[in-house]
Amino acid sequence: MLAGGSILLLFVGISRVISSRSKVITRLGDVTAVVAAEGEKERPKGERPVPEVVVSLDRAIARQSFAKRVATDLARANLKLTVVEFLLLNVAIVVLGILGGALVVRRLWIVGAAVGGILGFLIPRILLRLRQSRRLNAFNDQLGDTITLLANSLRSGYSLLQSMEMVAKELPPPMSEEFARVTREIGLGLSNQEALNNLYRRIQSDDLDMMITAINIHHEVGGNLSEILDTIGHTIRERVRIKGEIRTLTAMARYSGYIVSILPIGVAGLLLVMNADYMSGLWKDSCGVQMMIVSGLGMFIGWIIIRRVVNIEI
Repeated sequence: MLAGGSILLLFVGISRVISSRSKVITRLGDVTAVVAAEGEKERPKGERPVPEVVVSLDRAIARQSFAKRVATDLARANLKLTVVEFLLLNVAIVVLGILGGALVVRRLWIVGAAVGGILGFLIPRILLRLRQSRRLNAFNDQLGDTITLLANSLRSGYSLLQSMEMVAKELPPPMSEEFARVTREIGLGLSNQEALNNLYRRIQSDDLDMMITAINIHHEVGGNLSEILDTIGHTIRERVRIKGEIRTLTAMARYSGYIVSILPIGVAGLLLVMNADYMSGLWKDSCGVQMMIVSGLGMFIGWIIIRRVVNIEI
């Protein structure tokens, strides 16, 4: 009943948002209907069509304050989803989590539904952060070679735009994807500074910030940009090398923290499977509940301390 009521409220809200569009937007939609129909005919085969409901919801949600933040997160993760599509996907996962939690824990179905709903809300955001982190690390690993390629292209007589187009053609993703966006934005009328600042908003990298600052300063005061980029590229490559050595030296401590954190949970799960009656006393007694809370907090604090110790900034 809760899941059915949630889905019903969701579709009622969607219909309200669609029906509340102003007359001006409706008239503009009528005028642009012919252009949209022609665009559908010219749509490439690999490009997926966007439903009208999603387009209408995008227009309504774009005015909200959180929409820009969600759009920026999706761009940083390079997910080809609109804000509305991501939110609807998140709602669907929350509903599935509520139903799954209620079915798994039938005796305490309210607790299971609450835990399933919280996990359904958090899992898409955790996966989004992981994808952003992996993409940022891959970008930083390629940045040294990118700066070297830009410097060599400028030294051979290419302009900055031509050098960035070469980067978009020659290097693998994610570097090629991001510089292809930069060249498209410049082709659409943005200046080099605006396009590079948009790149930095998508890729929050200190090394990239150093390169963009050098290019912007060169645009204002002039100078030999290729030599500046060579110096920056050498600095970035040395930083990447030192970071790799530090990760190798601290690997034992990091994985020790993972094992120490996961081992008690694994042992508790094994005992629960082997002797459920023995383990059930842990959460039936108030003292056992307090012990679980205190031990969980201690494990979390220990994991945070280990992460802080081995996280050496370069």
